[in-house]
This record gives sequence, structure tokens and C-alpha cells, in this order.
Amino acid sequence: MLRLYSALIFLSLIWGLSFVFIKWMVEPAGIWGTTFLRCLAGALILLPLFYRQQKKSSGDPLKWKPLIIVGIFNAAVPWSLIALSETQINSNTASILNATTPLWTGLIGFLVFSVTLTRFQWAGIAVGFLGILILMDFQVGGLFTSHFVGVGTMLIAAMSYAFSSQYTKKALAGVSVVVISSIQLVVGGFVGLIGMFVQGGVDWNGLVEPKALLAIVGLGCFGSGIATLLFFYIVKKGSPEFASTVTYLIPGTAMVWGFVLLDEPVTSNLIIGLLVIFIGVFLSSRKSKKQIKAVVGLEGGSSTAAQCEHKP
Repeated sequence: MLRLYSALIFLSLIWGLSFVFIKWMVEPAGIWGTTFLRCLAGALILLPLFYRQQKKSSGDPLKWKPLIIVGIFNAAVPWSLIALSETQINSNTASILNATTPLWTGLIGFLVFSVTLTRFQWAGIAVGFLGILILMDFQVGGLFTSHFVGVGTMLIAAMSYAFSSQYTKKALAGVSVVVISSIQLVVGGFVGLIGMFVQGGVDWNGLVEPKALLAIVGLGCFGSGIATLLFFYIVKKGSPEFASTVTYLIPGTAMVWGFVLLDEPVTSNLIIGLLVIFIGVFLSSRKSKKQIKAVVGLEGGSSTAAQCEHKP
């Protein structure tokens, strides 16, 4: 059990630090360059595993259309939006807004995928949105002005993760997480590469600075590669429910990393908003007995894959 808790804490440290890496990387690499480079570094870790797994498989064709859709909405869109957001807001604020993903997952599941929500889940969504308002100091009008870049784009990134989670459950049931993660890195990298050529603005000299190089390795190899494998180690040795508790740890570790490495302040709005959002996520994650039976009936690979796919 000690190994499981150690793995969980290490995972939260990796994913919490990812928001700092994005902050370091977005200035020299640009928004699209950040997406491309993290996908490239992550692919170096996962593609060899993907190749080995495909050699051992029965030769079933890959589900390219849903895999590409997941790659767009689980990597290309949110990773670019997070990078854009961190040009305007602190990394710790971004990490807390990212923690709203389970709230959006429930809401999008209801609106788009005909998922039935319990009263507790509806209450959790409402409480979670209250936490977002606290985080914004109730300045809702900022979402509809020039200040939209930051909080607004971060919320859209969380929505994109949420859609991808629901879509993965529906369209990629039984598909290996190595396949899903590897293809999404390729798709995300391809979109990021196109964006780099169209937008430009990459400071190649800045990318060889120590912080930028550390960010590329940390965000790609660790955040997008090793952390994914570590998450599924926790799922297999512990349980999906235990592994999903990392959602509660990431904002805390991100705030510590942001304070230590970026001198970001930890305000009362951050703390109160984080606690309220956590209460909302806890309530929205509660399932009825009928929903629990449905989850138990799912194949392990498909039910756990989506849980991993909303991390930074």
C-alpha cells in the first residue's frame, strides 16, 4: 500500500509541475510550439510501447476516426488553450480551473451523451460553478470582454477534456490506453506543427535555455508519457477510484510548485475557490447503485482510459 500512495503522490507532483513547465515553455515556444514539443517528447516514450503492442496484437485495424477526434479534443485543443491561458493567468489558477473537468464531464455527458445524473451530481455541478465564481471574484463580465483569454480559455480546455472523456467511453471501448495515448500525441503534434508554421513566433534560441529544455523533457516525457503509465499502474494495483483521487491533489501541488518556482501568490480566493470546487467535484463524482453496476460491467481498459485523459 505504501508503494501505491507513493506513486499517487509522485503522479500529483508530476502533473502539478506541468503547469509550471507550460509557463516556462510558452514564451519561447509559443502556443502551438508548446503543444508540438510536448507531444513530440511524449511520443518518444510511448511510440516504442505502441509499436511493441501492435506487433503482439491480433492485427485488428485501428479505429482511426475516433482516435483522431480524441487526439484533437484531448491533446491539440486543450493543450494549446492551456498554454494560451497561462500567458494571462498564474499556473496555480490554471490548475484549479483544470480541476473542474469532472464537473463539465457530467454536464456534457447529460447534454450530449444522454447520461443520467443524480441529484447529488447536479448539486456537485452547481457547487463547482460557485467555486469558479469565487475564483473569479464574481467578475463574470470578464468572460465576455478582452479578459476572456485566461479563465475563459482555461474553462474551454476543461470542457474539451470532458467531451473527450465521454467520447472515449462511447467510441473507444476496449481500446488499449497505450494506443489511445500514442495516437493522440501524434495527432496533437501534427496540429501543433501546422500551427507553428502558420503562426510562427518560435524563439529557437530561447528553447535551448535550461528552463525551456527542462520544460520540454518534464512536460513531454514525464507529464505526457511516464505519468500516463504511472496512472495505470495505480489503476491496476489499486483501483480506478483510488487513482482518480489524484484530481484532488494536483491543484495543491501546482500551488506549491507555483509559489516555489514562480513566486506566484496563494490568495484567499484561490484557497476558498479550490475547496468549494473540490466539494463540487466530490458530489458530482458520486454515482447511484445503477451507475456503479454499469461501470463494473465495462471492460477495464475503456472505463479507466477516460479518467486519465483530463490531466494537464
